[in-house]
Amino acid sequence: MQRSRARLTCLILALVVSGCMRTTAPVAVIDNGSLDAIAYGPVQPVRAVSVATTPDSPGDGALDEPYRLNAGDRLRIVVYGQEGLTNTYTVDASGSITMPLIGVVRARGLTPSGLAAAVTSRLKNGYLREPYVAAEVETYRPFFILGEVTAPGQYPYVPNMTVESAVAIAGGFTPRAQRSSIKLTRMGEAGAVRAVVPPGTLLKPGDTVVVAERWF
Repeated sequence: MQRSRARLTCLILALVVSGCMRTTAPVAVIDNGSLDAIAYGPVQPVRAVSVATTPDSPGDGALDEPYRLNAGDRLRIVVYGQEGLTNTYTVDASGSITMPLIGVVRARGLTPSGLAAAVTSRLKNGYLREPYVAAEVETYRPFFILGEVTAPGQYPYVPNMTVESAVAIAGGFTPRAQRSSIKLTRMGEAGAVRAVVPPGTLLKPGDTVVVAERWF
């Protein structure tokens, strides 16, 4: 009798363990690049997902799309073997550069390599048989910092700048600065993106930083 009860107990334990193995477990769900939304469901294999980066993502510079040109960027364009074409060009307010022979070339929205390809295509069209063109940014367009900083205004952009270093360049916070509310506006392909960002956020050329004023 005791042996039968022992077998029955083992069977019940096995069923309980088996049922536990089929219960649901917490699975993190990415919501706008964060892990603050939690859903529960059956455990599934982890798969890679594409997360759109926003200005409020610290260290987003490593994940951002390639740099795209806009008005104010100063470029060094080299056409090998053609000293008359090799020069420094500035992207004007219309988003274009003007070169000898080929005239106006639209640069806004292109990467430096994309602009080199556009210049190459234009030169091939009746000017040079096999042009070899390289383009690089010599001076980036400036960034802007406004609001509660000592010296708001326009400043030259330096690669790897952060919001914190931009504030330092502008003389630091004023006594009425709301340091926890720093807004960043960035122009993208889909238009302007605005977000409240932490001090360590990487800046890009053309960004506008606004430090809010506290009321108490």
